[in-house]
Amino acid sequence: MHATTLSTPRGGSPVPSDLAPREQEALSYIALGFTHSQTARRMGISPYTVNTYLRRIRAKYGLDNRAQLVRLAFELQL
Repeated sequence: MHATTLSTPRGGSPVPSDLAPREQEALSYIALGFTHSQTARRMGISPYTVNTYLRRIRAKYGLDNRAQLVRLAFELQL
């Protein structure tokens, strides 16, 4: 396992504007413990679309797992 460094402006919190509004919404549901299917139902989209949003977030921040996604959501105060 390796440490993950989030992109931050001058040592502050990660910038939420790096994420599209729907990516932020999906991330917030996942951080609350909802499954992809539950998140999809709440957002009115397919679970595959939720997975796409989360893949994009992982790529943007170099994340590997759900725990890191939850940490990111916490740091972004979503």
